[in-house]
Amino acid sequence: MTIIEAIILGIIQGITEFLPISSTAHLTLAGKLMGIVQMTSPEDWTAYIATMQLGTAAAVVIYFLNDYINIGKGILNDLKNQRLFSMRSCSSESRLAFYIIIGTLPVAIIGFLFHDFIEGIFTKETRVIATSLIILALLLAIAEKIATHKRDEMHATWIDALLVGFAQMIALIPGSSRSGTTITAGLFLGFDRETAARFSFHLSIPAILASGLYQMHQARLHIGDVAFMPLVISTLVSGVVGYFSISFLLHYLHRHSTLLFIIYRIILGLLLWLLISAGMM
Repeated sequence: MTIIEAIILGIIQGITEFLPISSTAHLTLAGKLMGIVQMTSPEDWTAYIATMQLGTAAAVVIYFLNDYINIGKGILNDLKNQRLFSMRSCSSESRLAFYIIIGTLPVAIIGFLFHDFIEGIFTKETRVIATSLIILALLLAIAEKIATHKRDEMHATWIDALLVGFAQMIALIPGSSRSGTTITAGLFLGFDRETAARFSFHLSIPAILASGLYQMHQARLHIGDVAFMPLVISTLVSGVVGYFSISFLLHYLHRHSTLLFIIYRIILGLLLWLLISAGMM
C-alpha cells in the first residue's frame, strides 16, 4: 500500500463512518479497486479497517469532549450523593452513560460469538454489500415516513438504548452502516434526527474502541503485507476528516431529512448489482 492509497482510505473512512452510507462498504470497494483486499486472507482487511476506526472514535471523543466531561462530573456527583444506582434520582448525564453501556451489549456479545465469521470472506462479498445498501435505504425511508421526531435525549429510556443497540448489531453486516442502522432505529422510536445521530455517535465509541484496540493487538498477525506507516496515516487522516463529518451531519440533519443518503444508497446498491451481473465485481 502506498501513502497516497493510505490517505485516500483515511478520507473515505472519515467521511463514511458517520454518514449513514456504510464505511465498510466504501472501504472494501475502494480496497478491491486498489487491489489491496485479498479474498484469500480477508482477516488482513478486517484488521486494517478496524484499527483505522480508532481515528474516527477519537474524532467523536474530541467533538463531544464537553459532553463527556459533564458525564464524568454527573457520575461523580451522583456517586457522592448516593444517587448513581437510581434511574429516577440520578442525573441525565449518568443515565446517558448507562444507556451507552446498555446499547453496546448486543454488538459486544455478537461480535465476540461470531468473531471468525465477521472477519471471514462472507462479510467482504460485494453481493452482501449491495443488498445491505438497498435494504437499509428502504428501512430508513420507512422510518422517515412514520417518524414523529418529537423525542430527544431527555425522553430516552433504557429500552430505547437496548433497541438501538440491537440495530447497531445489524451493522456488523457490511453495507448496513453503523450510523445508518442506529439512526434508523432512533427514528422508528420517535426521536428527532439530531438526537438519533448524536446517540449513534455516542454508541459508536465503545464498539469502535474495543474492536480497534483488539485488532491493533492482533495487527502483527493479520495486517499481513500492509505496512505500519500507511496504517498510521490512514488512522490520523480518518480522525481529522471524521471530526468535520460529524459537524456536517449534525448541521445537515437540523434542517434536512435523510433522503439524500437514501437515494445515494439505492443508486450505489443498484450500480454494484449491475457490475456484478456484468462480471466486473
